[in-house]
Amino acid sequence: MKNAVIYARFSSHSQNEQSIEGQLAECYAFAQRSDLRIVHEYIDRALTGTTDKRPDFLQMIEDSKRKGFQYVIVYSLTALPVTAMTVQRTKRS
Repeated sequence: MKNAVIYARFSSHSQNEQSIEGQLAECYAFAQRSDLRIVHEYIDRALTGTTDKRPDFLQMIEDSKRKGFQYVIVYSLTALPVTAMTVQRTKRS
């Protein structure tokens, strides 16, 4: 069984804490179907999707350097900040 983490986020203007619970439920269900063990949840609340300066996202990138997980599960790719800088940093990790 491979290790995975979940990254969930909601923006301040269009979602709420219930959105996080729904994202987590879907991600856990996916992990179970895919025979993945969830070893950590990273959650950024009320933060915009236009930046990668989010505490839990940055912690997840740092933690990935220790190679304790092989996969990141997200409910939607819109949870991830897709900027040139993020892609560059992630590639180096």
